[in-house]
Amino acid sequence: MSGISVEATLELWASSLRDVKARMQPLFRRELAASAGLFLDGLLGEERRKTGWMRAEAAGDPGPWRQQAILGRGRWDADALRAIVRDYALETLADSDAVLVLDETGFLKQGKASCGVARQYTGSAGKIANCQIGVFAAYVSRHGHAFIDRALYLPKAWTDDPARMARAHVPDDIGFATKPALALAMIERATAANVPFSWVAADSVYGVGDIETALRRAGKGYVLGVNANHPFRSWAKPQAIAGPAKDIAESLPDDAWRRLSAGNGTKGERLHDWAYLELADLDAGDFDAAFPGIWTRGLLVRRSIADEDLAFFSTWCPAGASIETLVKVEGHRWAIEDGFETAKNELGLDHNETRSWHGWHRHVSLVMLAFAMMAAIRHHANAAPQKTIRRIKRAPRR
Repeated sequence: MSGISVEATLELWASSLRDVKARMQPLFRRELAASAGLFLDGLLGEERRKTGWMRAEAAGDPGPWRQQAILGRGRWDADALRAIVRDYALETLADSDAVLVLDETGFLKQGKASCGVARQYTGSAGKIANCQIGVFAAYVSRHGHAFIDRALYLPKAWTDDPARMARAHVPDDIGFATKPALALAMIERATAANVPFSWVAADSVYGVGDIETALRRAGKGYVLGVNANHPFRSWAKPQAIAGPAKDIAESLPDDAWRRLSAGNGTKGERLHDWAYLELADLDAGDFDAAFPGIWTRGLLVRRSIADEDLAFFSTWCPAGASIETLVKVEGHRWAIEDGFETAKNELGLDHNETRSWHGWHRHVSLVMLAFAMMAAIRHHANAAPQKTIRRIKRAPRR
């Protein structure tokens, strides 16, 4: 944050914290409301570990019991808090050109009791590990980014074991759902809530199937990762293209590639070489959409400058959209990776000590609220100097 004084920053922080506490207070019974506020204070505090004991010590409690009650014994609806987080984030970040980014992250665990824990691959560790997997949706716009949805993935070893599900207090109506199915439900919730966005970006876990169909019918563009063997085929185009993505990319001439930035990263511009192939143009009526227009199906390929490693993306966009636009959309995926890192390192996203279904969703939703608050503060602090300058220019001379 920059551009405003320390005093103004502190007041912005204090007023924002009062605001988010007031928004979530109706979710709790009176005896829990104060503890929920202290829980949020603990997440935003300076302690590196956000465990129950650490949060209790910061709150001045003799033990972690009040903190634990928020995640376990207390009765409140984590999905209601999810809706509060979404609406709060949109007040600051909303933009019609926003990108909804879908991704997952792992929560390393010991033992077998924590809800959803299993030996499974997690990109967080870069290997198969004993962990939980959470699927998330981040809202990314020119104003900033924040998480607006989340779901705990339950492997079939869990959903096929009713006794284990009961011990973790998983609701009776929860069954097995793939990660793409969880992500699709998030897209549907965002659409039903009239969340403004024009694009969806995700990696190859989510790149084919029902998500593509749903986005086409909803009038949303996408840049979705696919694997190297994913088949592509053109039709009604001057250049006939057919085959696996990798073979198509390797056959492209040198002049098909353009060096473009996918946006700023921690080390500056994230430059890669890119190629884009338009495969087909379709009228919206051809895929049962309730809106008019011509849309283009395409293949976007990213090539690393350092080692020429390739990544492939299935694209869908209004006819005439440029490669620069698609590259920018794909580059927005970096925001959710940054969000995971920040939420884990600073807000204790992976410090949840509960074993239940409700405990996981409650803890994660509270962290999402803290993250959204920080995103709002950052936006308001960075926007403040420009507003001040405009007011000075309009002031009459005396």
